[in-house]
Amino acid sequence: MTVGSTRDPRRGRHRRRTASVGGVVGGACLLTILSWLIVPMAVVVDIVTLKRRLPATRLVLFAWWWTIAETGGLVVAGWLFVRGRSNDATAHYRLMGNWANWLMRGMRVCLGATVEVMGAEALEGGGSVVLSRHVSLADSLLSAWAITQCGVEPRYVLKRELLADPCLDVVGLRLPNHFLDRSAADGGEELAAIGALTRDVEPESGTVVVIFPEGTRANSAKRQRAVAKIRETSPERAARLESLTVLLPIRPAGTNALLDSAPGIDVIFARHTGLDGMDTFSGMWRRLASGVGPIELSFTRVVGSEVPMGDDRLAWLDQRWLEMDAEVSKRLQQQ
Repeated sequence: MTVGSTRDPRRGRHRRRTASVGGVVGGACLLTILSWLIVPMAVVVDIVTLKRRLPATRLVLFAWWWTIAETGGLVVAGWLFVRGRSNDATAHYRLMGNWANWLMRGMRVCLGATVEVMGAEALEGGGSVVLSRHVSLADSLLSAWAITQCGVEPRYVLKRELLADPCLDVVGLRLPNHFLDRSAADGGEELAAIGALTRDVEPESGTVVVIFPEGTRANSAKRQRAVAKIRETSPERAARLESLTVLLPIRPAGTNALLDSAPGIDVIFARHTGLDGMDTFSGMWRRLASGVGPIELSFTRVVGSEVPMGDDRLAWLDQRWLEMDAEVSKRLQQQ
């Protein structure tokens, strides 16, 4: 289930799922039946265009892998529905973990990506809010994989457009996530719905709430616009954020809603490198042509007693974000 909403994301779900489920299942069948033709054609394209890393072939193989993973997830979700277990959170989190694990395996096999997780012990016991960097189409998948592999159940704040993914649509709406309506007329209702996610998250609860506080995938143009917009209302804050080189400034409203609903809750900062430049499909193509390489994901936990309340919190968040920006920049230079 979702926690609150100004516009119920279930509205129109039958029409939405007819298109998304039909497209994914049809794609899986088509790619499977025609694999004998499509894969060799992709190889020929790579050879003719002198792409030694075979980006077309890798992309086709991963698309095939993804449609099969989505179809398998939908089959299991359908089986849970038939058995009257649509509200069984444990079963659905197990399904989420298996789905994420399968897709990450596909990234390794098809795209040549390797993943190293550092500081995973920070996730132990849950009972925290995870603030994650957002730079690519795969960020939520990467975090879901790492968190569920640690035996922790993640709740997400995600943009509603992601309901176009049929597994996120079906499974995500059966779990306590919030799909943010960015066009909502009443932002207060959206923030109340976000805050509700942490209301029952206790220490050692085995649950974390994940938010991407930048609000959108980062790039240079967005960073310049974001700082310029902040300068209009808070020149002091803009001045301290001008040194950002990789990350976008935090949009604090959603993060504050989560922290205000659970005073004293721990905060985990999640930084990753290796997915940069993959914020669009064209960017993904360029990365495949040059090689995806290693992906590093790191978690750092701050105990709730060290997280400021009230007006001091934003400056503290900005400082931690600047520190993450410096570390990400350093790691990118080393890769």
